Amino acid sequence: MSKKNVFGQSVWIKKKIFQTVGRLVRWHLLKPNRVIISGSQVLTEVPEENVLFIANHQTIFTDVIAMFHAMFAALNGQIDSVEDSSYLKNPKVNVYYVAARETMEKGFLPKILAIGGAVSVDRSWRKGDEMIKREVKPDDTKSIGMAIKDGWVVTFPQGTTRAGAPIRKGTAHIIKQHKPIVIPIRVDGFRKAFDKTGLKRLQKGSELSLKFGQPLDIDYENDSVEILIKKMGVAIGEDHPKES
Repeated sequence: MSKKNVFGQSVWIKKKIFQTVGRLVRWHLLKPNRVIISGSQVLTEVPEENVLFIANHQTIFTDVIAMFHAMFAALNGQIDSVEDSSYLKNPKVNVYYVAARETMEKGFLPKILAIGGAVSVDRSWRKGDEMIKREVKPDDTKSIGMAIKDGWVVTFPQGTTRAGAPIRKGTAHIIKQHKPIVIPIRVDGFRKAFDKTGLKRLQKGSELSLKFGQPLDIDYENDSVEILIKKMGVAIGEDHPKES
């Protein structure tokens, strides 16, 4: 119980959060819908650390929790399936996700979910509903790098659940700096099934899809930020003009 991760958090507590929240989400949000997973074999073929997952974003919480389910299941022998919940007995604890600090500080549940793996950062382009421009905090970049070095990190290059948002530059800079293996994930169906948070069900019987791709072919030294933005956009099905 005394073992801690790179952020000083109890690994035992994190495991219990994964198991408890995982069961609640599984039965109340995922089970009433049809979860379709493809490509999760790739999760068994990458290292235990230095892996960055990039994904489009449809709800604040539920799509990333569903990704964790797919990861835990694949690592426990269930490829492309979360049908048998036994994978929650042995979740991978060195997994993280990048989230806006202001989101994770709103209310009791987000704070609990933050302990379960959030790397909280301040968005450089928005604060609440206000569009702003501010410098990226070096400590935020450092924290993401620590998480990548320790294990697997999920990030959302668009930085928002808004459909059609551009790929932002921050993730490209992280890739060039830390040189992780980059696995794309395409999610679909979550926006139709849940509200913006992902914690309130709008309807049952939706198809929730998670498609894991092969690692991106990246030249860490020579690929420009603009090239990486293009590669990420294509990989997650959000190929929009680069951020101005």
